[in-house]
Amino acid sequence: MQPFLPNFANDMTLKHLSILNYKNIAEAELDFSSGLNCVIGSNGEGKTNLLDSIRFLSLCKSLGVNQDSLCIRHEQDFFMLKGLYENDNEIQEEIHCSLKRGQKKIMRRQGKPYKRLAEHIGLIPIVLVSPADNMLISGGGEERRRFMDVVISQMDLPYLDALTRYNKALMQRNALLKEGQACDPEMLSLWEEQMATEGEFVYRRRQEYMEHFTPIFQRYYDLIAQNHENVTVSYTSHCQRGPLLQVIRSDRNRDLAVGYSLHGIHRDELEMKINGYPVRREGSQGQSKTMLVALKLAQYEFLHRTGTGTRPILLLDDIFDRLDAQRVERIVALVSGDSFGQTFITDTNREHLDKILSLTPQDHKIFHCINGNFTEIAHR
Repeated sequence: MQPFLPNFANDMTLKHLSILNYKNIAEAELDFSSGLNCVIGSNGEGKTNLLDSIRFLSLCKSLGVNQDSLCIRHEQDFFMLKGLYENDNEIQEEIHCSLKRGQKKIMRRQGKPYKRLAEHIGLIPIVLVSPADNMLISGGGEERRRFMDVVISQMDLPYLDALTRYNKALMQRNALLKEGQACDPEMLSLWEEQMATEGEFVYRRRQEYMEHFTPIFQRYYDLIAQNHENVTVSYTSHCQRGPLLQVIRSDRNRDLAVGYSLHGIHRDELEMKINGYPVRREGSQGQSKTMLVALKLAQYEFLHRTGTGTRPILLLDDIFDRLDAQRVERIVALVSGDSFGQTFITDTNREHLDKILSLTPQDHKIFHCINGNFTEIAHR
């Protein structure tokens, strides 16, 4: 499958970041290391908002925020983000995002606005590991589907387009189902056909993704846990029951009764088990955290080996909580190796970060965060 073949392009690193009125950050101008960047500060000071701004410049949206206007600092009318990136050949890219209240956000590359935001996705691949990701293990299937979608969309634009068309057809079908038996059966059939066409395309991409992804994930888990546990991740879909159009139509009367679509790729699931049992029920906090980190590091390697071949920017937000010292050291050793590029780590513990830095030969910088203000500090 062509989108899954490596294409060894130049890595992109974030050299300079400008922030204005983003969440609790009033203004910031930051120069970063191409290696390791550590941000220390108490909870609620703005460390996570800094990482979220970097993510926004890659994926055109904030994590866990449905309305972009909620990212605008209180009592302000707009926010602005600008990132200056540089590849291995010292060719620079400037990415700019701005949003005014009541208006649509504008993303620009080299000063030119995008006609479609989807055109930007994948230019600067990114992987974020944060406390919010705990829902990937303990939450519903929507979280795990989003995990697949975020990865595949960054290296396969046709996938993102098909997923968008599927979701539109699903929304239209659900609107008709809410009308009950009075709905137009011809329109219902039309939307079902589109769901089936786009859904089977999305399913094939997800299935191929998981075939490549699963062994990478298992290798990272074994490296971190030192083979102490047996973990599995398996992908299930209604498409595995037969042609999706037949599956969707087989229970149409029940769909009409409940008022929404019970079958389709919007119900796909990733089943995660440890020693044969569901992780969200049987796994300890440390095992669940290890699985989460292994999933995200595997996501990183998958993006690096596929699509553009560019190493993603890695964001690690307060990830070492609930992990024993041995697993922390193994994770640090992994992300400090040659397989990983520019990395950002946040923590509340300066001594913890100093220990991490003592384990890595990478170039690095440390920043202190207080109330949305960032100061570069010297390494001990």
